[in-house]
Parts: sequence; C-alpha cells; structure tokens
Amino acid sequence: MNVAKITAEGKTFNVDGGANLNEALLEQDIDLNSDGFNCHGHGICGVCLVRVEGAVSAPTMVEKIRTFFRPHSIHNERRLACQTKVLGDLLVTKFDG
Repeated sequence: MNVAKITAEGKTFNVDGGANLNEALLEQDIDLNSDGFNCHGHGICGVCLVRVEGAVSAPTMVEKIRTFFRPHSIHNERRLACQTKVLGDLLVTKFDG
C-alpha cells in the first residue's frame, strides 16, 4: 500500500493511499465542519470544501452536483473532503466560513 504525505493547516502527516481526506484531516484535529453544520460525509452540506493540490480521486456524482452551483462552479481545484480519496501527496487549504 502506498503512503501519501498531506500538508494542511501547518501540519504535515502521512496517510495510506485511498484514505478519505476528511477523515485523515479529522485524525489530525483539523476540523472542516464549521458553524455546527455536518452532513456526516454524505456530500450535501458543502462545509468541508477545501482547495487541493495533488493526486486525488475523481469527483463523485454527489460532489459534482453539490459543487455545480456558484460559488463553487468556477473552481476546479476545490473539492469536498468527505468525498475525496487521497491518491498521492497533497497540499490542502481550508477556507474560512
């Protein structure tokens, strides 16, 4: 199994390839679910939106539908962490709000 390096919020850590990005971030105390909203990984609330640079899975149909609408639609590098599998080294940027 391959190991990927993730850099996010000033932390750098390793995860197994194929790991769910949101779960990997939560294990490092990087919580993307702000303001009490949380769809528990179903991809419908959109609060786990992050910018990713690196190797990740293709967007799921749920993610494509959720990010089709503005303000997300013009930003291809933005992903829902709960729907994203880590495939290689990543730089992850969390958004405020």
